[in-house]
Amino acid sequence: MFYSQEMEEFVQSSGENGIVVFSLGSMVSNMPEEKANIIAFALAQIPQKVIWRYQGKKPDKLGPNTRIYNWIPQNDLLGHPKTKAFITHGGANGVYEGIYHGIPMVGIPLFADQPDNIGYVKTKGAAIQLEYRTLTSADLLKALRMVINDPIYKENAMKLSSIQHDQPTKPLDRAVFWIEFVMRHKGAKHLRVAAHDLSWFQYYSLDVIGFLLACVATGMFTITKCCLFCFQMFFKTGKKKKRE
Repeated sequence: MFYSQEMEEFVQSSGENGIVVFSLGSMVSNMPEEKANIIAFALAQIPQKVIWRYQGKKPDKLGPNTRIYNWIPQNDLLGHPKTKAFITHGGANGVYEGIYHGIPMVGIPLFADQPDNIGYVKTKGAAIQLEYRTLTSADLLKALRMVINDPIYKENAMKLSSIQHDQPTKPLDRAVFWIEFVMRHKGAKHLRVAAHDLSWFQYYSLDVIGFLLACVATGMFTITKCCLFCFQMFFKTGKKKKRE
């Protein structure tokens, strides 16, 4: 447990309603004021307490049920028994953490692999996907109420969680094994990738780049010579015709 006593007291004060964890990842520190107020207004209308990772200006419509933090212990909060839903941008780590703890999600993907990550959980019936650009307070409020109040989302999230937990060994046991494996084999040099043994010239593929540049230069030289030859032949042929 890596959260403060103050955060724990806020979580416990939620009672039976529980909490909602909200984070758009470390790459999004803030957002336009208008969008922040749209989100804050929706969050203020749910009975759950909300822990929101956000570093921008405090939204004017922030409700008393919502606390803003520059950083949150996301995995620990998702594993808290009072957590009811997870609002996420769909980063791979966050999605896996949500699945691990069996938490239904509201996805607001922004870029890269995030739409696909949320789309996967959505097809499994454990998430609702929203569009950031067209997001409204009504959309977010409706999605939150659905994933929290409709038991099917929690059931599907728990199914995914049970699949993820069903492994031959625990992750901690695997980590201990590989640490001891490296110690037993004195650094396990046989597992080192070949890149460690390359010279800097080979590591940066300068030999390959040089060969390709040579091919390009040779091709350009050949084409130039052919063009000059054709031009000279054409010029000579034209001169002969004029003389005749």
